[in-house]
Amino acid sequence: MHRWSEVAARIAATSRTSEKVGALAAYLRTLDPAQLPLAVRYMTGRPFAERDPRSTGIGWSAIAAVAQELVGAHPGALGAVYNESSDLGQAVHDLFVSHDYVPVGERPTLPEVDAAFAAVADARGTAAKCAALRALLERCDAPSAKSVVKILSGDLRIGLREGHLEAAIAEAFDQPLADVQTAGMLTGDLGHTAELARDNALSQAELVMFRPLKSMLASPVADEDEVLRRLGSPVWVEDKYDGIRAQLHKQRDVVRLFSRDLHDISDGYPEVVAIARGQQWDGILDGELLAFRDGMALPFIQLQARLGRKNPSAEMQLQVPVIYVAFDLLAHGPGADGRVEPMLTVPLHERRARLDSLRLPEVPGMATSNLLNASTAQQLSTIFDASQDRGNEGLMVKDPESSYTPGRRGYGWLKLKRPLATLDCVVVGVEVGHGKRHGVLSDVTFAVRGPDDELLTVGKAYTGLTDVEIAEMTALLQDITVADGGHYRTVRPQVVLEVAFDAVQRSSRHRSGYALRFPRIARWRHDKPVEEIDTLERVAAVAEAQGSGREQLVDPAG
Repeated sequence: MHRWSEVAARIAATSRTSEKVGALAAYLRTLDPAQLPLAVRYMTGRPFAERDPRSTGIGWSAIAAVAQELVGAHPGALGAVYNESSDLGQAVHDLFVSHDYVPVGERPTLPEVDAAFAAVADARGTAAKCAALRALLERCDAPSAKSVVKILSGDLRIGLREGHLEAAIAEAFDQPLADVQTAGMLTGDLGHTAELARDNALSQAELVMFRPLKSMLASPVADEDEVLRRLGSPVWVEDKYDGIRAQLHKQRDVVRLFSRDLHDISDGYPEVVAIARGQQWDGILDGELLAFRDGMALPFIQLQARLGRKNPSAEMQLQVPVIYVAFDLLAHGPGADGRVEPMLTVPLHERRARLDSLRLPEVPGMATSNLLNASTAQQLSTIFDASQDRGNEGLMVKDPESSYTPGRRGYGWLKLKRPLATLDCVVVGVEVGHGKRHGVLSDVTFAVRGPDDELLTVGKAYTGLTDVEIAEMTALLQDITVADGGHYRTVRPQVVLEVAFDAVQRSSRHRSGYALRFPRIARWRHDKPVEEIDTLERVAAVAEAQGSGREQLVDPAG
């Protein structure tokens, strides 16, 4: 783990892509079979593979308690150190250094770290989790402890993107980058992709049913004219739904639903699973779960009553009826050999033709997206108005020739949402409410991602959440508080919010250099990881578009 930490530090120390990729590639070449997939996985900043449902379930306060006890520091010592860096891993490192901590025994190997992470995840109760973490951290020097905590907290922040990892794997094992990218799409696991590249077996990568793929992402555009500049004409246009992105896997009578963050949510929507189970096709659909009644999509706030619930009662299913709307087909079967055929590299118009052949609109509780053609800005505007009348957020505009690229945001798919600009931001601080909100944490300060993954604040908001959400968020923010200044608390960057606003203004008050005018919380993005929040570049683009007189702004996240 110490050597991994050294490589991570070198990657973080340079802003040059070639140096990041070169340092990582040189390191990957030296690893044995047990180390390689773990090293790659940890470079993604996760303790487990993305599709792995396990969670360590250990919070900031528990990590702080273990670190403070190990070095003999007083309670609260880590919080004081954290204020200097706003980085939990760095704070643990600094605490170890300031107390001259000497590791016990030999430093842990990557497989031993993997076993320790599994032990933390399997442990029940805070005390057991702390004991498992202590057994790992007591063997770590300061750099290794920093890395372990960064991975545990999902806050690696070394400026390493998925594209860098793919390029490093390709360079390390002398494989074509395109083949690495294709294998990564099919496996959904860069650690395994690295193993295939090492063994010159990338061609063996295959799509596996019930192993969810990352969702293809769309790029935001400011107006209809930009759509046509990006894609030409004609374009395909679909409603942009205000629901939950979901991937449906079906093979014979087995059906599973997976959320955008690759978690199995089948138990939450048994009616959709039952409906799909009765169909005569196999495959993987990409689509949206919507609250739906009388032919109309209901507002997302109504669907929220179903979020996180398992095995909802019949009464709940009647109160909030749900429909699955498919807009893409990622695999189709069964073929002659009984297997499904991957469709990721097939052009969208062919995927859609296959999807239409499933005849989903004839199935109560399932449908396909409303698809139209448009060639002019005026046609797009007319379609947009009709989509809003149906209760949807806006439009998805797609290139009929586009392939499906999991986890990537390109210009094959675009998003248009005019009425309000929104940004996906992460909460970095919170104030104690006053007046009617006395005793709760409500005024949240939020940030976007700047260069080298630095979090830069752009505003503060308190309106938009329901009382139930405020209570839930208060409990969570209390748990992830890293520095309590009384009225204001610094929190671990974990809570992602979609923030609406009227305009972007230049500001010296925020480190980003910008402030959102009249910000309000559009919704709590339970489904979106911190890695996918918007960037300072996006804020600047919105400000520039606004300054150019383009007042119809869009949802930049999706």
